[in-house]
Amino acid sequence: MISEFMGELMGTMFLIILGDGVVANVVLNKSKGQNSGWIVITTGWAFAVMVGVFVAGAFGSGAAHINPAVTIGFAVAGSFPWANVPLYIIAQLIGAFLGGVIVWLAYMPHWAETKDQGTKLAVFSTGPAIPNMIMNNITEIIGTFVLVLGVAAIFSQGSTAMGIPTSGLGPFIVGALVWGIGLSLGGPTGYAINPARDLGPRIAHQLLPIAGKGGSDWGYGWIPVVGPVIGGIIAGILIAVAGI
Repeated sequence: MISEFMGELMGTMFLIILGDGVVANVVLNKSKGQNSGWIVITTGWAFAVMVGVFVAGAFGSGAAHINPAVTIGFAVAGSFPWANVPLYIIAQLIGAFLGGVIVWLAYMPHWAETKDQGTKLAVFSTGPAIPNMIMNNITEIIGTFVLVLGVAAIFSQGSTAMGIPTSGLGPFIVGALVWGIGLSLGGPTGYAINPARDLGPRIAHQLLPIAGKGGSDWGYGWIPVVGPVIGGIIAGILIAVAGI
């Protein structure tokens, strides 16, 4: 069962269990963490990424991308084989979907207690604070560009030359990077910065019998997919040009 496919699936599943889980804890009615705020959400997502990377590695993914934008970005940069890209993305989407299902189960009594449909959708997927197709895309492009380039820098030869032991601390530092992105750039769109993170749970929201759930907002749903892919490609090009 240990393989790159299982690694990406399990790592992304844990990413969503803890990431969407912290959102559910903060926004759903009668949760003990209700109204604890943005700092709690961004911190929870940082830990979710850290754990997701460790789980992905434990189950066989040496790359531990848990994000199609990272996979595509590194393929563009030339440091990841294009032949493996479809396998990784399929695994990531399946893992993200399963993670959404598990969060639904974990918070089962709270869906009926929460009347606002948008709040329920927010547990599974992102949405804009101010709807603006162009600017929402730009925000996701910027956030994902920072993520992919930041990850490349963390594991670069330059960091190693500085004496940073990224082989052991890498997942913790990447978690801190995601925390910083959420704190600094997360306000406009909820910082999907990961197509699987948004698309997989949004599909789960569409299919699951969530009490009083409403629509899944597919009119916006393409932005957290397209924007991060573009951001990853731009970062990949710069990584290749700079030789990071």
